[in-house]
Amino acid sequence: MAKSSSSNIHPQPNASRATLEKFVFGRERKPEEEFGIYLGVLVARSIDNDLLKVCQDGGVVTTLLTFALKNKMIDGAAVSGIDNHKPLYPIPIFATTPEQIIQSAGTRYFYSPNLQALRMGMEQGRKKLAFVGTPCQIEAIRRIQIAPKKDYIDKLKLTIGLMCSKSFSYERLVENYIKGKLGINPSDISKMNIKRNFILSMNSGETKEIPLESIQEYARPSCSTCKDFSAELADISVGGLGLNSWSLVVIRTKTAKKLLTEAFKTGLLEVKSIKERKRSLRLLTNLSRKKRMGPKNF
Repeated sequence: MAKSSSSNIHPQPNASRATLEKFVFGRERKPEEEFGIYLGVLVARSIDNDLLKVCQDGGVVTTLLTFALKNKMIDGAAVSGIDNHKPLYPIPIFATTPEQIIQSAGTRYFYSPNLQALRMGMEQGRKKLAFVGTPCQIEAIRRIQIAPKKDYIDKLKLTIGLMCSKSFSYERLVENYIKGKLGINPSDISKMNIKRNFILSMNSGETKEIPLESIQEYARPSCSTCKDFSAELADISVGGLGLNSWSLVVIRTKTAKKLLTEAFKTGLLEVKSIKERKRSLRLLTNLSRKKRMGPKNF
C-alpha cells in the first residue's frame, strides 16, 4: 500500500453539515434531535476495577477498543497518550496492543492531533482502524472520507467521539496558571476531570477542586466556532456528564450497536437504562443545544 501523507489528504471543507449527516447516516438530523442522530442512549461502565482506576469515568472507550482489538474487529486505534517528558501533555499514538490502549486511558483537556495517529496506522499498512477524538476531529475525518478518500472509507471501521465543550491551552493553563499561579507541580497530578468544578487528582491521593470560572480564560479561542458538543458524526459518542465512575453512551450507528452489544454479552460492561440517569440526559440535551447556539450561550 502506498504511504499516506498530509499532502494527499484533501478534506472537503465546504461540505454542509447536512451532506456529512447523509454520508454517515443516510439522512439529515431532525430539529428535535438536539444531540444528533442516534439509535439509543444508555449509561455503562467497565466491570474491571483495575481499569476503572486509570480511566476517566466508566472506562467504556478503553473497554470497547480492547475488545474490538482482541476480537480482530480492528487492528489498531488512533488515540492520545501522554508525553513522557512533559506532564499532562497529550501526544497522538497509534495503539496496536491492549496494553497500549489501556496506557492511553483518560481524558486530555489539551488538543492532541489524533489525525496524525490515524496516518501512522495507514502508513503501517493497517487495514482495520479505529479513531478516537473530539467532535471537531470526527468531523474532519468525515470530510476526508467524502473527498472521497477510498483508503479512509474502506479501512476506518470505527469512530468514537468524546463529548467536548472546549479544550485548553497547555501553556496557559498548566504552565502559567496551575504551576505559575497555584504553585502546583504538574508532575504531581495524576488526573484531571471536569464535573461541577475543575478537579485535580494528585499522586498523593489528595484532590484539589478549582472553580470552573477560574480556568475559562485559558480555553482555546478556536473552540468557540465549534457547534457540536456530543460528536454527532461519530459511530458512538461517550462522555461523563455528571456521572461518577459511569459513562453516558450515545449509540449512533449499527456498527456501534453491534460492538457494544457483543462487549456487554461477553460480560465486559455493566449497562443501565438512561431512565436511571435522567439528569445526565437533560445535561446532554442542554449542553448540545447551547453549543449549537454559539459561544454567547455556552
